[in-house]
Amino acid sequence: MITQKSIEDLLQEEALIRNAQDDPVHFKPLYEAYFKRIFRFVLHRVGEKDLAGDVTSQVFLKALVNLKKFEFRGVPFSAWLFRIALNECNELFRKTKRYRHVAVDDADVLRLYEEMVGDFEPQNLVERLPAVLEHLSHDELQIIELRFFEQRPFKEVGEILSITENYAKVKVYRVLDKMKALFLKKHNQS
Repeated sequence: MITQKSIEDLLQEEALIRNAQDDPVHFKPLYEAYFKRIFRFVLHRVGEKDLAGDVTSQVFLKALVNLKKFEFRGVPFSAWLFRIALNECNELFRKTKRYRHVAVDDADVLRLYEEMVGDFEPQNLVERLPAVLEHLSHDELQIIELRFFEQRPFKEVGEILSITENYAKVKVYRVLDKMKALFLKKHNQS
């Protein structure tokens, strides 16, 4: 739902971006506004504070270097930063062959349960979720994380993954169907 406040926030953010594009000295307010969110985003994926700090630094360096290329499209600037962060994390995993860290809490599991109503109890989901997540591809896991674990709107998920909002919805529900089938399979094997 678009509110007057959200429109004002986007306009204010657009002004900050334009100032920073004209003079990089003005990048500081954007950095300060988004550093913690980007750091947490990266930390949830890499699982180590020092490494998350290094990756986050790279994200903001790339953002600053490429700021002139940024085009305002009516979504928060953070979506662009999250896309850079996601790319940096993926590059780290490719180069180092590290395992990807997935941070999940009980509230995340309950949100998934609401989307995949089945004949199993939520506590079973908590126990079985790691095994089900292991069966997802890298792309499937990313979209579930963005939508449910980080509670991003479909429009932002699409922007981060460089796909349309509608395709983001389609992909989310396809993955949910796959997860539901995996949960039911594991539930029936128990």
